[in-house]
Amino acid sequence: MTILVTGAAGFIGSHLAERLCRRGDTVIGLDNFNDYYDPARKRANEQRLSVYPNFRMVEADIRDRAALFDLFATEQIDAVAHLAAMAGVRDAIRLPDLYVNVDLNGTQNILDAARAAGGTGNFVLASTSSVYGNTTQVPFVETDPCDRPLQPYAAAKRAAEILGFSYHHLFGQNFTVLRFFTVYGPNGRPDMMAYLLADSLMKGRAIPLYDNGQMYRDWTFVDDTVSGIVAAVDRPLGYEIINLGRGEPVLLRDFVGIMEELSGRKANVVPTPRLAADFVRNEADISKARRLLDYDPQVSVAEGVERFWEWYQHYDAEQG
Repeated sequence: MTILVTGAAGFIGSHLAERLCRRGDTVIGLDNFNDYYDPARKRANEQRLSVYPNFRMVEADIRDRAALFDLFATEQIDAVAHLAAMAGVRDAIRLPDLYVNVDLNGTQNILDAARAAGGTGNFVLASTSSVYGNTTQVPFVETDPCDRPLQPYAAAKRAAEILGFSYHHLFGQNFTVLRFFTVYGPNGRPDMMAYLLADSLMKGRAIPLYDNGQMYRDWTFVDDTVSGIVAAVDRPLGYEIINLGRGEPVLLRDFVGIMEELSGRKANVVPTPRLAADFVRNEADISKARRLLDYDPQVSVAEGVERFWEWYQHYDAEQG
């Protein structure tokens, strides 16, 4: 199968591309190598993938309709795993136009390019638990209307989910939405809590601890998330929205404590008020993922943090 992975040089996208390459798929990666964080990290991910003869990278932006139409016109793409996005809650507040252009309009561009080329067998959209906002329905369940997003990132992702339904309804496009829950692991984004915490423990850097760490997050190790994505790619389902978490939320304060114990150090945390754009509790109901995708997350938070800390120490040593 030939699979287009957008955002293939990013954190989750690079893990996904590698998993697909290892099982023998032909993988076309697409990434614009933007500077949301140091592009050198993305280039390193690309280099890691370049050892696979069944992988190639296309450097392009999903806002560039012409480039996307050219790609679909020249390649027979069986499925799309669309992970390219502007992510992050806080920057979305500052740059809402960018987030809408990338996360919503970019998704439409890919759908249009695929349709112009005769369609693609399956389209999997990476979405976010942020779409649930401050819902009172906990754990989060896919039937929630998700009509009260707390910031533009969540709003743009929710709009992309809805757009996918219209393409399914009008054109028969198989479209599966996967809502990710606090993904962490090796090669993680440097702006996310796990990496910031490791940096604080290793280098003493101050990091904010929102709401004194009294926020629950459904921490999900990247290997488990990737297993869910692969299962979704392999199973055209018409139109579905599916949570991918662990279903076992852990307090932020306790997550910090696990890594502190592993390192034998104390993080330099600065108590910081919770942002209006953040929710207090993030918890997935994963019964639908279990039923439709045979999804079964294997990595506990304790094991995942240990594996991430081991990776971080090696990575930090390599960086000098």
